[in-house]
Amino acid sequence: MPSNSMVARDLAINRSAPLAQIKAPDSLTKHIYLTFDDGPLNGTANCISICEEARVAASFFEIGLHQSRSKQGRHLYELIKSKESLFTISNHSFSHAYGKYRWFYQHPDSATLDFIKGKTVLAPTNNLVRFPGNNAWDTKDAKKASWLVKPLAHRMDSLGWDVIGWDMEWRFNKHGKPIQSPELIAALVDSLFEHNQTKTRNHLVILMHDHMFAASVDSIKLAKMIGLLKQRPHYQFEKITHYPGLKNALN
Repeated sequence: MPSNSMVARDLAINRSAPLAQIKAPDSLTKHIYLTFDDGPLNGTANCISICEEARVAASFFEIGLHQSRSKQGRHLYELIKSKESLFTISNHSFSHAYGKYRWFYQHPDSATLDFIKGKTVLAPTNNLVRFPGNNAWDTKDAKKASWLVKPLAHRMDSLGWDVIGWDMEWRFNKHGKPIQSPELIAALVDSLFEHNQTKTRNHLVILMHDHMFAASVDSIKLAKMIGLLKQRPHYQFEKITHYPGLKNALN
C-alpha cells in the first residue's frame, strides 16, 4: 500500500478519482469512467480484451487518422463498435493537432473543421469530444478551459458538442510505460472520492492511453487496477455517455 506522502504527491499532480461494478444505493454509489485516448493503436486490443473479460464499461476517445490509415486500425475500431453494450467511441479529433497544440488552439476555425472531419471518419453515436493534449470541460454543469482553448470550447458548445476532460491520469514515461503502480492508482481513486476532489461529486473520469498497455507486462497492470477497484462494493463502472450534465441525450 502506498504511503500517505506518495498519495498526496500524486494527488497534487493528477487531481482525480474512480468507479464501481456492484450497484449500491444512489447515495453511496461512486461512478468510474475508464477512458482510453489516441487509439486505435498497439495496445488497443489489450484494453478491449481486459475490460471485456472484467465486464467493465470503458470509453475510447479515438483519432480519425489512426482509425483510417491502416487495416488494423479499422479492425480495432469495428471491434469496439461491435461491443456497444460495454464500450463507446468518442471523437478525439482527426489529427490530434499533428502535435502542434498551440497552433491548433490558436486557430479555432480550422480546429473545428478537424473535429468535424474526425466525426465523419469515426461516426460516433454521441457528441462528446476530448481536446488533444488539454484537460478542458464544457458540459451543462462542468466548465473548465484555459485562455488558449476557450475559443474552441465555445465553438464546440455552440455546435452542441460536450467537451470532456478528466479527473486523474494514469501517466506514462518517455518509453510509453505506466508510471504509477495499479495499487497507487486505486488508492488515488479512493482518496479523490473520499475528499470530493472530482469535477462532479461521486463521478470520476480516469484518463489512460491505449499504447501504455501494448506489452503484456503492462496490460497485466491494467487488469490488476480494474480488479482492485471492483473489490470496492460501491464503485460502478460507466460509459462516458452516462456522465451527468451532458447537453445531449444518449444515443
